[in-house]
Amino acid sequence: MRKASLILLLLALLGLPARAQESIDQIASAVDDHYNHLNSLVTQFTESYRGPGVSRQESGTLWLKRPGKMRWEYQQPRVKLFVSDGKTAYFYVPGERQVRRAEVKKLDDLRSPLRYLLGKTKLKKEFEGLSLAPDQKPSTAGDLVLRGVPRSLEQVDEVLLEITPENRIRRIVVREVDGSVTEFSFADPQENVSLPDARFTFSPPPGVETIESTDLAP
Repeated sequence: MRKASLILLLLALLGLPARAQESIDQIASAVDDHYNHLNSLVTQFTESYRGPGVSRQESGTLWLKRPGKMRWEYQQPRVKLFVSDGKTAYFYVPGERQVRRAEVKKLDDLRSPLRYLLGKTKLKKEFEGLSLAPDQKPSTAGDLVLRGVPRSLEQVDEVLLEITPENRIRRIVVREVDGSVTEFSFADPQENVSLPDARFTFSPPPGVETIESTDLAP
């Protein structure tokens, strides 16, 4: 009887990696399916940054619309705007005399990959080594945390994705190779709401100079 129990235990242990991999596939597929059925998304966000000698927290509203349109409207502690029509992105602080502009395909920005969240989500393709992160405590009980290395951001060491039971992304933690950490938290999502394309366009105010740049970080 004891020998049979040991054999069953050994078989269970040998089967763990396959079941774990299947679980990751199922989770990633469910998240992909959720976002790929959305045409638009509006959500509140909190963005925090911790780096050498620097710490800040900001919040506002994020609008996303297929294909590849996004608008980050920072409201606290200072009003700022990051907006893209899918081809060109702008970063502007009201009252300043300059606005930064970049082609989206040349943009080196942690927010930029989120423009493809709707309609083209493929977590297994976007992240190398996607796996469960049992050592990371979720912010909300019942959520799962995944870990992976993004294929498109060379300056990033790893990314943590907190996934809700409804297959939504509640939180993204980005750890860069220089030791800095940027965290995005999302709340109160509104899905498939009507959003005019005009919300994702930007015209510099009179007297404001446009500067070409690949860095549109706050």
